[in-house]
Amino acid sequence: MSEDDYCLIDAARPPEAEGPPYADCVLCRKPTEYPESHKGITLCPVCEWQEAQRTACSG
Repeated sequence: MSEDDYCLIDAARPPEAEGPPYADCVLCRKPTEYPESHKGITLCPVCEWQEAQRTACSG
């Protein structure tokens, strides 16, 4: 079985920004890779990785 068989979470990501202004991370307030105009939760690469670790599917 593959990982896709277990993980049913939609991991859609917002589009990456081509330049400033960048959206702030909702957890640590550092700049993210996403445009400031993006609506919804945006995380910096570090917080995004940590969140993925917390919510990873365990087999």
